[in-house]
Amino acid sequence: MARVRLFHWKAGEAKPLIALLRRDGHKVDYDEAFASFRAARATPPAAFVIDLTRMPSQGREVAVALRGSKATRQAPIVFVDGEAEKLASIRKLLPDATYTTRAKLVTALKAAIASPPAASVVPTRMMDRFAHRSVVQKLGIGKGARVAAIDPPSDYAKALAGLPEGAEVIEDDAGPGAITLWFFHDPAGFQSSLRRLRDTAARGRVWVLWRKNKRDGLDGNLVRRAILEIGLVDYKICSYDEAWSGMAIAVKKTARQKER
Repeated sequence: MARVRLFHWKAGEAKPLIALLRRDGHKVDYDEAFASFRAARATPPAAFVIDLTRMPSQGREVAVALRGSKATRQAPIVFVDGEAEKLASIRKLLPDATYTTRAKLVTALKAAIASPPAASVVPTRMMDRFAHRSVVQKLGIGKGARVAAIDPPSDYAKALAGLPEGAEVIEDDAGPGAITLWFFHDPAGFQSSLRRLRDTAARGRVWVLWRKNKRDGLDGNLVRRAILEIGLVDYKICSYDEAWSGMAIAVKKTARQKER
């Protein structure tokens, strides 16, 4: 049988899916988070299986990135499960992917491998889709907004030019309802702030920002893994400026419901 690569953001929950694929004779490659993407480009599999039960927005962007790479573009993409509303938006971007349920995965995967797309659709990446927007628009800063900038670099305000009427920026925690821009300068500082970060996300919108191209281990992968462990999820990414990338995070719906 074929070699396939699985994308799933929770190792424990991925095990039954891996077992299912192996029972059908497939060799399954799996690594947590985005190590899988790097490995996929190095040794492309016969197909990609992307589980959408967790973090569907990240599953979508992984698929877009796979289609954006010449090394992985022609391999079939098979999405498993996911909410109907999320699936509808992904279908618009990737109409030639396969959409199935866990119960029907084995059959759907065989069909996808047997008939890969002749000329795969290559969607525009999220950052490029919103490249025309200003940073203020990307961050969702509206009229009268209170924006908290925590540990910002000295030149951070340049990117916030053109704030809407009544919006203000405070270089500290601005309290409930604020949009928080939290700049992290190293992995240790990020890890030590996780509890406070979660408390802040429970009170308002939070953007986690880290430096681009800084090889200290602090990147989107580390941020995503760490916030998942404390009941947070990410739902949007953007380029803040030439030096900083940002990720919007929020408390999971299930976690909010338990806290009520």
